[in-house]
Amino acid sequence: MDVFCGIDWAEDHHDIALVHRDGQLLARRRISDDAAGLAVLLSLLAEHGDSAEDPVPVAIETPRGLLTACLRATGRDVYPINPMAVARYRGRHSIAGRKSDHGDAVVLAGVLRTDAHAHRPLPADSELAQAIAVLARAQQDAVWERTCAHNKLRSHLREYYPAFLAAFADARGGIMRPEARTILATAPAPAAAAALTLSQLRSLLRKAGRSRGIDAEATRLREAFHAPQMRQLPLVEQAMGRQALALLRQLDAACASADDLEQAAIASLTSTQTPGSSPASQGSARSPAPGCSPRPAMTGPASPTPRA
Repeated sequence: MDVFCGIDWAEDHHDIALVHRDGQLLARRRISDDAAGLAVLLSLLAEHGDSAEDPVPVAIETPRGLLTACLRATGRDVYPINPMAVARYRGRHSIAGRKSDHGDAVVLAGVLRTDAHAHRPLPADSELAQAIAVLARAQQDAVWERTCAHNKLRSHLREYYPAFLAAFADARGGIMRPEARTILATAPAPAAAAALTLSQLRSLLRKAGRSRGIDAEATRLREAFHAPQMRQLPLVEQAMGRQALALLRQLDAACASADDLEQAAIASLTSTQTPGSSPASQGSARSPAPGCSPRPAMTGPASPTPRA
């Protein structure tokens, strides 16, 4: 291929540059971030030799998004280039090194022209593998958010409710455990926790899903909540309890999101695999995404690819 495409990605538009192997700028265009913009891009590529047998490779600053997904569906190599790397390449073209959308599109095309060997295109993953990757990234983000919410709540409880932290310090998961969050929602301040009866504690443990050792755990918690501890002034304690409830809602939501995404990722891995196969080998590696069919703008007919 003697033509290389660079795309400076933005939220509502994209700047396109096509560069010949000898460095000549062949075309530049700004397209919209929608199906019409994609059609313009594919037509522009076709005008400069793009075909199903020899597609023009593309360099873009993001590995995600609809434009990237649709370009992958056309069967071409798509190279995600880190924006920091683009900034370094920019110095080859401008002493000032100032950013411009059109200039960065040219720089990205130049990266492929001169250094394609130093960069890796997005892998030809199947539709299933790409879906699992989305879920895995989302679950990772949810775990980070859950950890952040946990740390905020724990830090807050240390300021007025050390007995609650001590009560769950040795339990796996600590205050993220369902029983800990259930009890905190009922007794967000030391005075309310000290007023809980054994019967109420047993009821809360069952509500949280505990089925074993309920009597012993209720007794242990009651003793922990009655242990001597430093206290804030009553009104301050109540106010901090209200704040704890707000932080607890954030933790509950983060826990639910992380658990839901984990189960979704597991389901994708297990329910669609067949013996002897792997996610990367199932489905079409180049199956067009809905609304992203490259066929209208290609110079030749696109052969159908079997889907999983």
